[in-house]
Amino acid sequence: GHENAGTVVDVGQAVHTVAAGDKVILHPLSTCGLCRACRAGDDVHCANSEFPGIDRDGGMAELLRTSVRSVVKLAEGLQPADVAALADAGLTAYHAVRKAVPLLHPGARVVLIGAGGLGHIGLQSLLAMTPAQITVVDRSAEVLEKAKALGAHETVLSDGDQVATVLDQTGGAGAHVVMDFVGEHGTEADGVAMTRDAGSYFVIGYGGRVDVPTIDIISREINVIGNLVGSYNDLDDLMTLAALGQVTLSTRQYSLDDALSALDDLDGGRVPGGRAILVS
Repeated sequence: GHENAGTVVDVGQAVHTVAAGDKVILHPLSTCGLCRACRAGDDVHCANSEFPGIDRDGGMAELLRTSVRSVVKLAEGLQPADVAALADAGLTAYHAVRKAVPLLHPGARVVLIGAGGLGHIGLQSLLAMTPAQITVVDRSAEVLEKAKALGAHETVLSDGDQVATVLDQTGGAGAHVVMDFVGEHGTEADGVAMTRDAGSYFVIGYGGRVDVPTIDIISREINVIGNLVGSYNDLDDLMTLAALGQVTLSTRQYSLDDALSALDDLDGGRVPGGRAILVS
């Protein structure tokens, strides 16, 4: 229950920015607002943060208490169930793309590895925020078809020849930016190999290991960039893209009583986009 959106039912006496009846989405962290990271707008590294659904009770319930600092009011027309999964998965993807934006000038090439739950949000964010040429790499032909429908300029099936195909598409140079939304099962090595000299390999998915000889990092001047969940401002910006219809989610809704069925379907890979929404 760490990706939460819903309707405000009550507020404290000092809260003036939202009211009962407002539809909102919550930043996944509850932050103090007083530490150095918070004062710099870097909520994600708050020294005193709590993570509802992880280290305290989260949103798999009928009611959730939160801090006003976590609340982003939704624009007219956006429904909580339609955007809830953007609170972490979408926010992480958007955050990585925002960091890559200065590197993606017109004509730049970006490779996106994995266009599933996070990746399809990253793809939409890239299309909305950059003029780059986007290649999506995935082992699923069905996922690639969906990526093409969303606007990917090129798609590559991960069939063992994906690195060679990407290098061929880029004249042997590789991509200016590679965004790895998988981060395991060999995509780490593929991602580095697809990155051109002086390019940047963004690690978003996790589970594997990035193993690059130090001489390669130096001689090729490549950057390996880690990406955590985004800030409050990132979430606010992402909601603007959602309100404009530039970022949408592939999900399936379940009642709160069917939470165990939702978890079973997720575990079995039966949920489109890998996101199940519990609605009370």
